[in-house]
Amino acid sequence: MASRTARQLSQLSLAADPGTHLGAEDDLIARFGVSRPTLRQAAKLVERDRLISIRRGAQGGYFAARPDARDAIQSLARFLRMKGADLLDVIQVTRPVSEEAAAAAANRRGNADVARLRAFAATIDANDTPRELIAAEVEMARLISAMSGNPVVELVMEIGYSFGLDERGSDLYADPDRRDRTRAMQRSLIAAIIDGDADIARLMMRRRSEQFDAWLHAAKKDQE
Repeated sequence: MASRTARQLSQLSLAADPGTHLGAEDDLIARFGVSRPTLRQAAKLVERDRLISIRRGAQGGYFAARPDARDAIQSLARFLRMKGADLLDVIQVTRPVSEEAAAAAANRRGNADVARLRAFAATIDANDTPRELIAAEVEMARLISAMSGNPVVELVMEIGYSFGLDERGSDLYADPDRRDRTRAMQRSLIAAIIDGDADIARLMMRRRSEQFDAWLHAAKKDQE
């Protein structure tokens, strides 16, 4: 009964726009013809899938919601860590996707995209701490992946630039020379995309991946 109610509640949410009020608890109990414990059990399942949000109080109730890439990433990251994957494994798989995303961004760029990239480029030199550089890397990856026009690319790149960076980023960017090198690569990649040069954009992304790969291998060797 709870599973059936969860399916009905999911369908109700998907038929509405995010944020739409689906009803108070009593309304949904009457609508689905179930008990309060059954509805609450079903709601936990649907809420876990980020298809509803539940608000308490006089203006509360059940509201339509949608999962986003970050929700998926959290689950995937936990799974990968349980399997013993590290950032090297992820970069190996995401590298070709990142290269094609850069080329697609160069080919598909519009005026609004160029404006966002230029705004990002204007902040590059200010990012001088490891934490700031990590945030900038993730922001740039999201800009490029969104410009690719492919939601699968967005998901894969989100994995590539989010998985492990919070854990390993401080080590990767502890050296000032590495931070300088990273900023220079950011500028070259952004410039190629703004210029609409897909081949150079792909090459710049490849060089970035190769550089990160070398740094990670060096760190792994030092640990051994």
